[in-house]
Amino acid sequence: MKHTNIHKLVTSAILLALAFVLSYVKIASLPFEGSITLFSMLPICLVSVKYGLGWGLGTAFCYSWLQILQGGVFGWGLSPVMLIGSLLLDYIVAFTAVGLAGIFRRHGRAGICIGTAIALTVRFLSHFAAGFILWANLEQFVAFGKEWVGHPVLYSLCYNGIYMLPELILTVGGMLFLSALPQMKRWIAPEF
Repeated sequence: MKHTNIHKLVTSAILLALAFVLSYVKIASLPFEGSITLFSMLPICLVSVKYGLGWGLGTAFCYSWLQILQGGVFGWGLSPVMLIGSLLLDYIVAFTAVGLAGIFRRHGRAGICIGTAIALTVRFLSHFAAGFILWANLEQFVAFGKEWVGHPVLYSLCYNGIYMLPELILTVGGMLFLSALPQMKRWIAPEF
């Protein structure tokens, strides 16, 4: 069955809404943003796997703006430079990167899982870069003990790794599970 752009748009919108709802189902939350959610990245990855990078990145870009509205970044009292840096690295680049999940979609189940892992790794790298570039001199390092002060790379690696590694494992595991279901095999099969 050949799908029209309207069908792709509606499906992407439904999966975007599902991702946003799932982002509120938090398994664990960290004190300065960041949380482990129940498969919130999976619907965005499914769009990319099903319809390709263009649709995946577009849907993920829309998701990044929903995360900005949800995250409350405007209430932090940041300087204009830090606000723009945070919007770009912590939100727009990080969440749009999830749309890369379909990069190897033509290589079957293994390609889908590898693409999903790459997408979430790029998301982690964006959060990691924001951590040591933007937040290196703020008081949050002291909140975890004086040993974190002066070690922004280590702090960012540990802080962002604490929630992004489980998020990556859950999302890749979810994609692996879904791609094995007979009911989903046909739906996940990429359209070329």
